[in-house]
Amino acid sequence: MKTIIVTGAGSGLGKELAILFSQQGYHVLLTGRTVGKLSEVTSEIEQAGGTADYVVLDVQSETDILIKITEISKNYRIVGLVNNAGVGHFGPFVHITEKEISEMLNTNVLGTILMTKAVLPLLQEQNDALLMNIISTAGLRGKVNEAVYAASKFAVRGFTESLQKEYENSHIKIKAIYMGGMDTPFWAGSNHVADTSRFRSPKEVAELIMEQLGQDEIIIESKKS
Repeated sequence: MKTIIVTGAGSGLGKELAILFSQQGYHVLLTGRTVGKLSEVTSEIEQAGGTADYVVLDVQSETDILIKITEISKNYRIVGLVNNAGVGHFGPFVHITEKEISEMLNTNVLGTILMTKAVLPLLQEQNDALLMNIISTAGLRGKVNEAVYAASKFAVRGFTESLQKEYENSHIKIKAIYMGGMDTPFWAGSNHVADTSRFRSPKEVAELIMEQLGQDEIIIESKKS
């Protein structure tokens, strides 16, 4: 069975994309750092008639990635990777701590690059493969109190656009997804967004992404229509 890996799949957009891919007949391999969340999503997919497994994986660790992907490749035919894992810290630039800067760059940029580097050789072995990078509209334009977050997303945008050119004649479809804020726990503990209910739900965003999957670039703004 064809397997798609989804990072950050324990909640939010990653979870909803995993569910939709499972409904299309893919075996979904959920990755993240929290066993409880991954287990719950796996059960939800299975109860709906889909197939899924999960692997605890830290996208910031090249060693962990290489060990896990090597093991995964022995048991599954990997045809897709959704780089969804990401973190954000918001506020005036001068108040962002070095720890917060490192976490955003290591997860959003390095994590995406390292996961892609590990999985891309597996995708090259397939006749039809998918690489989807979840970037955010913060990768399209700068925003107040999002300087480092936007910097990390601009980096992923450049990485994705470069890969699209490098692999434009291959059978690997590379998608850049730019979505605005969603009504998810992503904003918990932050006062950056006063009312998240005005945002689209992750389920709605996931459905819009799947509807437009034929496009290389998908832009979904945050406000509900």
